[in-house]
Amino acid sequence: MPSLKELKGRINSVKSTQKITKAKQMVAAAKLRRAQSAAEAARPYAERLAAVMASLAGKVSGDNAPKLLAGTGSDKRNLLVVVNTDKGLCGGLNSNIVKAAKAKAQALLAEGKEVEFYLVGKKGRAPLKREYADKIGTHFDTSKVKTPGFDEADAIANELIEMYENGKFDVAHLIYPTFKSALVQDPTVNQLIPVPTPEETEDSDAVVEYEPGEEEILEELLPRYVKTQLFGALLEREASEQGASMTAMDNATRNAGELIKDLNKEYNRSRQAAITTELIEIIAGAEAL
Repeated sequence: MPSLKELKGRINSVKSTQKITKAKQMVAAAKLRRAQSAAEAARPYAERLAAVMASLAGKVSGDNAPKLLAGTGSDKRNLLVVVNTDKGLCGGLNSNIVKAAKAKAQALLAEGKEVEFYLVGKKGRAPLKREYADKIGTHFDTSKVKTPGFDEADAIANELIEMYENGKFDVAHLIYPTFKSALVQDPTVNQLIPVPTPEETEDSDAVVEYEPGEEEILEELLPRYVKTQLFGALLEREASEQGASMTAMDNATRNAGELIKDLNKEYNRSRQAAITTELIEIIAGAEAL
């Protein structure tokens, strides 16, 4: 049974931890508002750009289609672009993203295809290296930037497009968290390169003429589409990280409070037992006299 001094030390230690978790919860809550607003504001632009891409892609086919749209003609070599956070203390967010990446990799390998990982963020590297050490390729470090933005998305997109044009892979899949709420962040897996074309496009009676032409416009829009998807993934990651961190720190704060209650009860019982023992010893000594 621990002594009173040890129990008091544990209580003080848990109280200090509780102060830290409460502070981190408040910081995450403040950052979440900004991150959530940014993620939600970027979604309409990405959706509208995808609609424009679908409209143009339906008018371009065959040899005229750019490589980013037409593909290489094969889907043998697959690159998994996994977007994780740089910091921990955000619950099961990173482990869920890693699980989704592993599930996608296993499905592709089961089909006899080749898999390589392109990692964005620090927290996904260690768990993926344990199982796929020989399949970890390039990684992009976002930890040096306070809030990753379009510049980072632009750098990642340029590197991926250069790898694609140099024949390093045939298909790239983007795996990232989608922010739903502070409690829910769903892992999302989307094809990034070649740019997917929707199976169905909206029919319209309007006659649209493009200048200079569909192929030239697509040549400009396709890289921008890839950058927009990566930018959206980074924004969703930031919002998901703050939401998960706020929830995890709230749970930790409450758990610390419960632990403090239990330790206080144990401390009071031990103190009462010690006082009772001392009284018995005094009474027994007095009677002996």
